[in-house]
Amino acid sequence: MDTVEEIRRMSGYGGDVIVVGGFPESESESDLAAAEIMVIWAIQGPTSFAPNALVAQSSLELRLDACGHSLLILQSPCSMNTPGVTGSVMWDSGVVLGKFLEHSVDSKVLSLEGKKIVELGSGCGLAGCIAALLGGNVVLTDLPDRLRLLNKNVQTNLQRGNTRGSAVVQELVWGDDPDPDLIEPLPDYGSDVIYSEEAVHHLVTTLVQLCGDQTTIFLSGELRNDAVLEYFLESALKDFAIGRVEQTQWHPDYRSRRVVLYVLEKKSKRCLADGSSLNQSC
Repeated sequence: MDTVEEIRRMSGYGGDVIVVGGFPESESESDLAAAEIMVIWAIQGPTSFAPNALVAQSSLELRLDACGHSLLILQSPCSMNTPGVTGSVMWDSGVVLGKFLEHSVDSKVLSLEGKKIVELGSGCGLAGCIAALLGGNVVLTDLPDRLRLLNKNVQTNLQRGNTRGSAVVQELVWGDDPDPDLIEPLPDYGSDVIYSEEAVHHLVTTLVQLCGDQTTIFLSGELRNDAVLEYFLESALKDFAIGRVEQTQWHPDYRSRRVVLYVLEKKSKRCLADGSSLNQSC
């Protein structure tokens, strides 16, 4: 039986999204999360495709053109031998997110100019660097042991005096109380690390702490584990309205069947049902 998908626009992003849940008259969080997993795995068939098609995790660097610049992202492949460490190499989801932001700004469905942006789980920092090149004032955050590589990538790519926005690196442990300067309402967050149920709980806690009514979250996730993604969606739907961005709206050269991209906004922020969109404020 064919599934009828509901299309809406959310106030901080001018493109269409497929409704996952969290809007008025939605079903229970668990039913919605389970239904989304079934749809994603049926449509994209992620396990039939090789992972990391857009990156080379064994390499010491990744070169990528973005926003008229040639970016050099340094990696630390040896860190992958440490259990639980994923943020010292690039993943397809990070590349997809960064190029999606660039494509959305070029398509005029998103404006990052002058916006205050916090990137969660920045890893090597590609998405945050691209957001700064697009005019955002970006705070790239990660765990303490990831900050050295993150700082190096920011300095390598954004210290040339030709960045439209700005970028700073800051420690942030998901689930801990954030520093006061991060609690101000923020328009955008990027996160591409969903790897365990424990991480999901802390991630959702941090999103709730940092988000205001004017905040829009862009979240790019690797389709590694359907149970973990379902747990994330069920947890996040308690506080957020969630829409999925179809791959037709991603950058045409940077798409992956093993990646999914969501837009989240707090339920207290009214998402429109008539296909129009509100102006984003900060």
